[in-house]
Amino acid sequence: MTIVLTVKLLRILFAVQVVFVPDYNVSVAEALIPASELSQHISTAGMEASGTSNMKFAMNGCILIGTLDGANVEIREEVGEENFFLFGAEAHEIAGLRKERAQGKFVPDPRFEEVKQFVRSGVFGTYNYDELMGSLEGNEGYGRADYFLVGKDFPSYIECQEKVDKAYRDQKLWTRMSILNTASSSKFSSDRTIHEYAKDIWDISPVVLP
Repeated sequence: MTIVLTVKLLRILFAVQVVFVPDYNVSVAEALIPASELSQHISTAGMEASGTSNMKFAMNGCILIGTLDGANVEIREEVGEENFFLFGAEAHEIAGLRKERAQGKFVPDPRFEEVKQFVRSGVFGTYNYDELMGSLEGNEGYGRADYFLVGKDFPSYIECQEKVDKAYRDQKLWTRMSILNTASSSKFSSDRTIHEYAKDIWDISPVVLP
């Protein structure tokens, strides 16, 4: 595959960048999270230990795109299916999909193969991508066979991102979705959590101060 760096492609490379934020902490999060419009929580279903960052994004009006995994499940229930961009296989499907892969039944999406070739071309830097790309290839073996099913979820992810693009062009729709994410996130507040701990675990009641 030959990669031709056209002016259009160069503009995309400059506009769409992955930036690593060093020393990420609460102070950085306080600036980053409220400024975000779309947050990706894309773990393979059944593999997420359920963190809280997605809750923080939703509470600040950021719309989520993700799999049905971890806290995404509860957030989607609270904010509404129409206000969450969902893609990917579900947890109960994962074992069967890995079995199909081991049996050589998986056929990768041509666009996924194109992306791998694009990375290998060196357009992102002259690094050795063999180990990374190798983890996405083959049907079995340690460090291979796409254990996290990236290739399987890829077409669904692309389709979901197209829905994101369409929604983002509709300013009223996007604003409504953002507001509803904030308005529907009270379940994830510390007030609700502490109230339930006091009632169900600590067995204590509020005391009115004089």
